[in-house]
Amino acid sequence: MSTLSTHALDTATGKPAAGLNLMLEKQVDAEAWKNYCQDRLSGSESHKPEWEAVAKGVTNADGRCPALFPEGTYLEPGIYRMDFDTASYFNALGIRGFYPLVQIIFEVQADDEHYHIPLLISPYGFSTYRGS
Repeated sequence: MSTLSTHALDTATGKPAAGLNLMLEKQVDAEAWKNYCQDRLSGSESHKPEWEAVAKGVTNADGRCPALFPEGTYLEPGIYRMDFDTASYFNALGIRGFYPLVQIIFEVQADDEHYHIPLLISPYGFSTYRGS
């Protein structure tokens, strides 16, 4: 089974994004969700599949969330969404940002790999990539 980690950095301050709330969700029906996305992009309407919450956490002083899962927890293959509450993070710093929520949707394909989801944020931008 796969493992997952995340690391958030505030590129505006050059420091880890400490105190950033996040939630991990899993798509209940991955194939239906893929079809839903394709249908929406082509102008069709279909039933919107549901997400189920898997874990919630808050980044530590290093911008990581080591306690996202209990020890020994692994991810099954599927489509996941990691939500970062950037509005609350920037509000706590006295800043009003443009993106109140960052959602990163990714697919766990292998059941024996580590997946790392890094997030680089600033009040007016964000980026991510598959980390190691």
